[in-house]
Amino acid sequence: MSKERIREIVARRTSADGFVETGVEGVQLFRLTTPLHCAPAVYEPCVVAIVSGSKEAIVDSQRYRYDQQKYFCCTLSMPVEAGAPEASPKNPLLGVYLSLNTRVLTELTIAMGSVSDGRRGSQVGSQPPGLALASWDEKFTDALLRLLELEGKQEEASVLGEGRLRELYYAILKGEAGESLRHSFGVGNEVGRAIHHLSSRLSEVVTIEELAARAGMSRAVFHRKFKQATAMSPIQFVKSMRLNKAAMRIAQGMTVNEAAQEVGYQSSSQFSRDFKKRYGQSPKIWSQSNPGAVGGLVLEK
Repeated sequence: MSKERIREIVARRTSADGFVETGVEGVQLFRLTTPLHCAPAVYEPCVVAIVSGSKEAIVDSQRYRYDQQKYFCCTLSMPVEAGAPEASPKNPLLGVYLSLNTRVLTELTIAMGSVSDGRRGSQVGSQPPGLALASWDEKFTDALLRLLELEGKQEEASVLGEGRLRELYYAILKGEAGESLRHSFGVGNEVGRAIHHLSSRLSEVVTIEELAARAGMSRAVFHRKFKQATAMSPIQFVKSMRLNKAAMRIAQGMTVNEAAQEVGYQSSSQFSRDFKKRYGQSPKIWSQSNPGAVGGLVLEK
């Protein structure tokens, strides 16, 4: 019943394709009625709950499909391919997008750790993946409904919004994706900080040795933990981030040379070779056959 009520709220407020603000910072509703084939995107930390239709994200050949049974949790900046190929006017993609608030999640994670001796979750030395699916359990559904019931009520959203958002975050932390969030937002989040450092400096040369030193790890340990979190080596991650960002810019109308330079490529020929190896076509041909093909239209903010 709660889930159906959530769907009614989303359907009523999203009369056209795109995003709609709810009045609570970082919480939006969305609708998509045209197929969106998998295309390059960069996801920022978020939780996405689908109430109609389905969406998918692909990372290193691993496919994540989420719908009314599983919500999607991304705890790190991640290069992916994403889409909603089944969306249509008769079967629209409807959902809720939560841009994760680092401050609130860190406070909650530390508070939860302080009353449970900090040893929740995985074995010592392990690093959960930065993408996870979790079941729509009762706590998550009820907390999400309580948050969305503030939609359209400006005063209540202003006064109660952060409290109900914290309640929803707590439900997510207690759910199946909780371990990924605790590692990404809790104390000792060396890999998450390294990824943030990398993502904000795509046009610069950053070495693995520098990242490992910043994380206080040996190169071997850092490499292992990084791959556990992202399914990619640091070098693969940087290349994927650069190429996905460039592909998105090209799809949005930027020239190939401008896109290559923006993500740190000094050689346009090297960029073209890497691009063709990843997407199977040269940047120019790809842009002609994929106009506007940005897989993050539903998630990338």
